[in-house]
Amino acid sequence: MAGPDSEFDLIRRYFDAPAAARVSGAGVRLGVGDDAALLALREGHELVASVDTLVEGTHFFPDHPAASVGHKALASNLSDLAAMGAEPSGALLSLTLPRVDHAWLAAFSQGFLALASAADVPLVGGDTTRGPLAVSVTVLGQVPAGQALRRAGARPGDRLVVTGALGGAAFGLEQETRRRAAGTGAANADAPACERLFWPNARLEVGRMLRNRARAVIDVSDGLLADLGHLCAASGCGARIDWPVVPLDPLLAQAPPAEARAAALGGGEDYELLFALPADESLDLLAFGVDAPLTVIGEFTETAGIVVVDAAGQPLDVARAGHDHFAGAEANKPEAMPTGQGTDVEARD
Repeated sequence: MAGPDSEFDLIRRYFDAPAAARVSGAGVRLGVGDDAALLALREGHELVASVDTLVEGTHFFPDHPAASVGHKALASNLSDLAAMGAEPSGALLSLTLPRVDHAWLAAFSQGFLALASAADVPLVGGDTTRGPLAVSVTVLGQVPAGQALRRAGARPGDRLVVTGALGGAAFGLEQETRRRAAGTGAANADAPACERLFWPNARLEVGRMLRNRARAVIDVSDGLLADLGHLCAASGCGARIDWPVVPLDPLLAQAPPAEARAAALGGGEDYELLFALPADESLDLLAFGVDAPLTVIGEFTETAGIVVVDAAGQPLDVARAGHDHFAGAEANKPEAMPTGQGTDVEARD
């Protein structure tokens, strides 16, 4: 018989919601508790799937607040669905634990399930095992057939648009790095300076509204320059960024100009949407019931490559930053990352 801290007991205690809640998601026929989940696709829709893994020491600090780890593990995946214009249908959670820590598990599950409830994403299954702390989440979504947003499709002359503001997560990471170096106590999940790092949110509603409007879309998870590079490569064109109009997170007002620019251009994990919008498409999403700040920060060009220009149109000398899991692995660890590099080093190609 399984003991009180068995795999199945942990699932029941922290992740097995009441039966009514488990199957509340649209299309969920069978959720947690069986060999696999059963989900039904709506007529005329396609399945969208994405998976990400967060590893302690690579994607989050050892003293990273557990509730935030749960929230972030789901939010990063939901951002991928947003970039595809998909509506979430369900999530699968695989949790690898070095030991049973009930306080950590309670906080982690609270953070994960609170976001799942807010985004109407039922947890429909998963796995637990023993080993170095790691969290892997798979999200499943649906999108009307033929309407999924993709990275390919931008054309020269299209406007380059971003939601929200950039650099907040990188600023928070810098504050956390300095705190740990100074040994000034544990991470504070409620610290305003770390809100974007600890509690990111996906632009799901914006993604849905961009169907049949945006030509190409990506979420800013690896950094503005890196992710724009993915869009350009997939679309076969280049891009110009007008630096003076790039929306900066208000937190960057505290940073020196060079650090602010590095955070906004190279910092990851802001989870905003970056997209190509034809010149004849309106920027006003309010007409669609979405109150989201949008900023035109440049345009796509025929000339290959990405150039960042100042107010006079002159190119700026900027370092190309981004995340690669296997390029300089030691430097990618949270303990070693400089300003402008977030903890999300997943290559999302």
